[in-house]
Amino acid sequence: MIITQDIDLSRELTEEQLKMLEAAENSPVITDEDAPDISDEQLARMSQLIRERRSRDTAKQTVAIRISPKALATARSLGKGYTSVLSRILESTLADREKLKNYL
Repeated sequence: MIITQDIDLSRELTEEQLKMLEAAENSPVITDEDAPDISDEQLARMSQLIRERRSRDTAKQTVAIRISPKALATARSLGKGYTSVLSRILESTLADREKLKNYL
């Protein structure tokens, strides 16, 4: 049985919430046949694959570029993660020869 409870972490926990958390902490872990435990060997292999993928696919380099104040303001208005958005825009444009021709 799954029980969900929204807890506002900015407020002190109620007695009922504390009891629910204690009961959950003392409950046995029941594995699901759809998600069996993995062996130490499987975990090590998965960790290795994740490290390899990160180093290959997401190793980002820091570069300095000059862009207009308007472009920077627009990008920053997108909020946190705007540099990742800029990176995806660059990748998309550089990969599309027709689109790229518009800017050369």
